[in-house]
Amino acid sequence: MMTPEQMIAAQKANVESLFGLTEKAFSGVEKMVELNMAAAKAALQDNLHQTQALFSVKDVQELMALQAGYLQPLAEKAAAFNRHVYDIATSTGGEFTKAVEAKAAEAQKAVAGMVDSAAKNAPAGSETAVAMIKSAVAASHTAIESVQKAVKQATEAAEANMHAMASNVTATATKPAARKR
Repeated sequence: MMTPEQMIAAQKANVESLFGLTEKAFSGVEKMVELNMAAAKAALQDNLHQTQALFSVKDVQELMALQAGYLQPLAEKAAAFNRHVYDIATSTGGEFTKAVEAKAAEAQKAVAGMVDSAAKNAPAGSETAVAMIKSAVAASHTAIESVQKAVKQATEAAEANMHAMASNVTATATKPAARKR
């Protein structure tokens, strides 16, 4: 059983963790806002330059060349924007994952401590029950580690797919369009 001092310390630690996670979430939102503002400013500048260039077009071929020249950088910028969004999301998510893993480790340590304490104070003849409880705790630790490993592998696979897709989009955007005759 926990003493009042232990309960207060646990609540204080939980509140500190909550505020730490909130700070990380706001940091991620702040990065997203900065990215969106930079993208909006760049889009306005690009649109201004494109509009000015449209006013100087003299024939259809020049218009077609102008449009073709506009689309390639647009696709590259979209791919770069998506990479930045993904990087911010994975960075923020990674920080949350670390915090959750740390809390899970603390909880596992606390449960192990309580089981050991209970085992020491268990009446004679309850060794089988204590062994079953320890076995269940060990199995839960193993299950948690397996889930954490699976999540990490899935995240790494998703990240690899995202980078491959972004590279593919950029490569496709940079290929010159085949002319129809």
